[in-house]
Amino acid sequence: MNGSVNVNGVDYKIIKLLGHGKGGYSYLVSFHGGQAVLKQLHHEPCDYYTFGNKLEAEKHDYIRLKEAGIRIPRMIAVEEGTERIVKEYIDGPTVFDLVRDGLSADPYLPQVREMARQAGAAGLNIDYFPTNFVVQDGLIWYVDYECNPYMDEWSFENWGIRYWSKTPEFEEYLKSHG
Repeated sequence: MNGSVNVNGVDYKIIKLLGHGKGGYSYLVSFHGGQAVLKQLHHEPCDYYTFGNKLEAEKHDYIRLKEAGIRIPRMIAVEEGTERIVKEYIDGPTVFDLVRDGLSADPYLPQVREMARQAGAAGLNIDYFPTNFVVQDGLIWYVDYECNPYMDEWSFENWGIRYWSKTPEFEEYLKSHG
């Protein structure tokens, strides 16, 4: 995707691809003098996750995360037919970037553990993989809207923490994903 994209009558200029996940492609875009993230949902196969209606799930999960008190970017717009979501841009490095570059994620562990507590209290797990957390002004933001019913095996302490430092799991991920 390049050039500009229209969502609900508003033109967004594509600046760059931010990432490609199991649910869609996220682009940094500019509009009205500011920046946002445009997520274009896709229907590419994913061998480890089953999707229903992705757009409805994103909207529903956004509400559940807000109600749970998780720090997430504001949803700005949703366009049903094109399966596009525009959300607030949180500028900063991801926790993944910090770990990959040899920096410690330790200063952010209390914050992610508080998010995990909030999610758990709401009966949810969020995706604790460090690419989903952006650091801005000393705060971490969960920039994905994905959440699932709580299962202990997918909690931060049992799964997510394995990727918040240079563990064998983190190093294996780097090798297999460049």
